[in-house]
Amino acid sequence: MIPPLNQRLCVLLLFAVTALSGCVGVPFDYPKTASEALPADPGSYLGNVMMQWQADHGEQSGVVRLPHGPDALGARLRMMELAQESIDAQYFILKSDRAGALFAGKLLLAADRGVRVRLLIDDVFSSGIDRPLTLLDSHPNIEVRLFNPLSRQGLKYWSYLLDFNRANRRMHNKSFTVDGSVSIVGGRNIGEEYFELKQDVLFDDYEVMVMGPVVPEISRSFDDFWNSNLSVPVAAFGTKVDPADLDDWRAYIQAKIDLGPAGIYSQALNSTVMRHLRSGTLQPSVVDAHMVGDPADKLQQTIGDYEYAVLARELARRFREADREVLIITPYFIPTERGMGIYEELLERGIRLVIVTNSLASTNHVPVHAGYARYRKRLLQAGAEIHEIRARNAGYQTDWGYKPEFVTLHSKATAIDRYTIFIGSLNFDPRSIEINSEMGLFLESHELGPVFTANLFQDLPRVAYRVELDENGELVWRYNWRGEEEEWRKEPLASWGRRLSARLYSVLPIEDQL
Repeated sequence: MIPPLNQRLCVLLLFAVTALSGCVGVPFDYPKTASEALPADPGSYLGNVMMQWQADHGEQSGVVRLPHGPDALGARLRMMELAQESIDAQYFILKSDRAGALFAGKLLLAADRGVRVRLLIDDVFSSGIDRPLTLLDSHPNIEVRLFNPLSRQGLKYWSYLLDFNRANRRMHNKSFTVDGSVSIVGGRNIGEEYFELKQDVLFDDYEVMVMGPVVPEISRSFDDFWNSNLSVPVAAFGTKVDPADLDDWRAYIQAKIDLGPAGIYSQALNSTVMRHLRSGTLQPSVVDAHMVGDPADKLQQTIGDYEYAVLARELARRFREADREVLIITPYFIPTERGMGIYEELLERGIRLVIVTNSLASTNHVPVHAGYARYRKRLLQAGAEIHEIRARNAGYQTDWGYKPEFVTLHSKATAIDRYTIFIGSLNFDPRSIEINSEMGLFLESHELGPVFTANLFQDLPRVAYRVELDENGELVWRYNWRGEEEEWRKEPLASWGRRLSARLYSVLPIEDQL
């Protein structure tokens, strides 16, 4: 017989478990209508540009590089202004800061003109924006869906405790397509740091704007996620809004426009790339381009089922076919034993392997660095070249006029034999490869490949340490740029707190979740 006190405890525990179990309820059965991307219409401005491009270049696509924040923001704003038929936007993160408000506000103005807008956002870091998203969704031409949402019936992140296997699987894809004609793909989410608007920190990121036959491939991937059973209309969560409040958003955008040349809006639209595109002094590079992405179904399969890790398998295949050189640029790098097998195979064949990633001081995810650090000596012993980003700014000034003190790498790119370039959302870590969904573009070009690689190697001495082994097999970090020399025997510029955290994380059995 259970004592009375224990009986009461059991009842309370049972009540708590029952209540919390109710918190994981997500309205996946909420009614929604399947839809597909609208094809390019030659009657629209961008559709006509697309048709003209294909008439001149056939099956080859056009690529414009967007390495700087103002260029990337300006390209999106201008594309939205030119939109006449449709906008499809898919992001891991959409923040409620200046960049997020400007981006969403321009979606609203496009919808006011009759443009169909579909906005798909992963839900894990969407905390606090249910109301703005629902307000956007109240517009008759805008539909907003959350991908694999967490419950709103209690504390949002209880879903991780009570429904971990589902909640842990995230859509990390990032794409933006207008009128079925022009797309932007790369590593940026929608937030101030991704467009270099934060004055104290520089998120070094990279994207490309593309047109041509690759655009429908991007649209098909968007449709796959948009129509997935994990994609839930934001209206399903019942947030109450007044559509009349959209006027405040319209007023916000007008205020940004009225700021004139000194405002974010005008500076973005007059960024270096945007000026050169308008003047005709910058023409898209002609490339063979293909979009490769994981299917939405990956997030409902067993973790580690490589049949669904489509992008990772394609990268591995292309790495193994390399003749001379593989360059990897990634903010989060954890090779795993599977990856080490590929890298050591390349190095044994005499392939040059160059890895550019964050240092402990520059990373914004210390646990990931701890996972990477345990492979560092082994990579160097096998012959890999490693460069780690120097957190302290080396005289860099953003196009906004800021001089950030802290630098972190967020770009995700590879270059193979200075011919094939990959630009996308994938990090080289277990979470990207096995747990989340990812996408990106493979660009093949004898023009773009060498330029991309040469620019990277030219800039590395300014922004990164070369990590090497000394005569005793110990790690040493060396920096030499314009007479400024540094040599470190421990993680450079990292505080003792970061070093301690990295040591603690390194002993935890969490690599498969990083």
